[in-house]
Formats: sequence, C-alpha cells, structure tokens
Amino acid sequence: METGKLIKELRLQKGMTQEELAEKTELSSRTIQRIESGEVDPRAYTLQMIAKALEVDFSLFIKKEADETDFTGEPTQNNWLALLHLSGLIPLILPTVLIWRLKKDKTKAMLLHFRAVISFQLIIWAICLACIWIYWKVDQPIPLMGTLFASALVSIINSIQVLFGKSFIHPFLKRY
Repeated sequence: METGKLIKELRLQKGMTQEELAEKTELSSRTIQRIESGEVDPRAYTLQMIAKALEVDFSLFIKKEADETDFTGEPTQNNWLALLHLSGLIPLILPTVLIWRLKKDKTKAMLLHFRAVISFQLIIWAICLACIWIYWKVDQPIPLMGTLFASALVSIINSIQVLFGKSFIHPFLKRY
C-alpha cells in the first residue's frame, strides 16, 4: 500500500480530519492533502511526526529495500540510482540519459536523481571549459585534472550513498 493511502486509512481509523492531523504534526492541511493523494513523498522526519500523531510505529511507513536483486534477477531501485550517479564518471551525458529513459517509470525518485546528476555534469563541463579557455588565453596552468578528479570523487561517493539508501550531495546546490 502506498504511504499516502496508508496515512489516510490510519487517520480515518482514528476518526481524525486532515486539519486535526495537520495541527498535531505542525504541518499544513495542504501538505497532509498532498501526502495522502500521493502528490509528494514525505521525508522521514515528516513520517515520524505523522506516526507520532497517529500513535503508530514509524517503521510501518518504511519499506525495506533489498540490497540484492529481486526474484526476477533485476537490480533494486537503489542499484539503478547508484548506477545513474556512476554514469557521471563518463564525460558524456548520453549514458545518464539512457539510464533515466530506461528506468524513469519503474524506479521511484529517478527524476530527482537524474536532474541532480545532469546539472552536476553540466556544471563540471562549464568549469572544465572555463579552465581550458583560461589556460589557452592566459597560458596559466589551471587545475583541470583537479576538477575532473573532484567530480569523479563526488560521483563515486554519491553512488555509494544512494546504494545504501542515504542522501546524496550536490556540491553546488543542496543535500538531497
């Protein structure tokens, strides 16, 4: 059962309105509506507040992801997201787009990760081109290799973070 539907079912079992749940959780009624309708996936902290207000165990809302493949032999969602982040190692955007196209409808949160990886790759390309242009114009050595090394390191760290279900970083934006 989807998280939003489960929250709605539990709320109705307790005889609570969305407004009452919103008041107990310090969220807006609109946020509760959006969660229950499935428009948004609530963060862990939000789920903790909702679980406390509904007097249920927080683990009820957590779906345990398998670390290995499922029975069909297909890799789990976290594996696909990690592979998407690893595609940032290749200095082309095409592999990232291909992975996204393949799994965009089947893997939850793929769009968020795709946007983060693509924006990171574009920023790194811009920095590399600026380094090359400065080197060509001024004939000063700019740490181009350092930029490439740092971007590879971030891609690897993000892949590992995502593989273990943790948040990933985007050095130029925010932590996801």
